[in-house]
Amino acid sequence: MSDSDIKQEFWSRLDDVQAGLLAADGERPVPMAPMPDEEAKAIWFITAAGSAADRAAKSGGEASFYVADPKANFYANVFGKLEETNHSAKLDELWSSMAAAWFPDGRDDASVRLVKFTPHDGEIWSTEGGAAYLYEIAKANVTGSMPDIGLHGRVAF
Repeated sequence: MSDSDIKQEFWSRLDDVQAGLLAADGERPVPMAPMPDEEAKAIWFITAAGSAADRAAKSGGEASFYVADPKANFYANVFGKLEETNHSAKLDELWSSMAAAWFPDGRDDASVRLVKFTPHDGEIWSTEGGAAYLYEIAKANVTGSMPDIGLHGRVAF
């Protein structure tokens, strides 16, 4: 599997992920909803002023994003940089009822922050799930071979 295949799978599967854990500047990971932007090679997060993500973004800090989503059959740990952005049009594009639930004054709440996570490397696991997964597990138990359960690899973005 080539680097470009793994990257393509990453961006494609990330679209189906509702939440992962974002750890900013070595602080404890917290649940965050990723908004992938393959064209910009970035993942956007809407967060609150003063949060770990906001503080790390202000300093251009390192962060890691972890995904374990069995519904999407997708698992990843991705490392990169956070940066602060005042991109109002992008915030408008990404704003949703999910984001609004966290801010009493909605989109105009003074504590709303948009941060951009630019991954530089990671490890990706992507499976088919369902019957194909169960077949591979059963086959491995009968033959003693390793199951072929999907794509796995390290990637540099």
